[in-house]
Amino acid sequence: MGWAGIVVLGAAIGFAGWWLHPLRRLNNAGRSGGSKGARLWVALLAGVLGAIVARMAGNVTGLFHDGEILEWPVCTAVAMIAVAVTVGLLSRR
Repeated sequence: MGWAGIVVLGAAIGFAGWWLHPLRRLNNAGRSGGSKGARLWVALLAGVLGAIVARMAGNVTGLFHDGEILEWPVCTAVAMIAVAVTVGLLSRR
């Protein structure tokens, strides 16, 4: 998986996490929607950064190398955690 794959994976997880997070849906039900777009971009950025950090950390520690099968689930899990924490923190404001 190259850098383009990392960006697509992180963006997909960011969008899905933003769209499906229960706190976002609960808190935005009564709002007029002025800041939803900004939160979407933050969730996308968190997903991409989470996947990038996981890939770089895996390569530095020797856990996996570019293109190995373990790279996909590790990058996915770290991106999911980053998006869940980010969207959860933004929803509590």
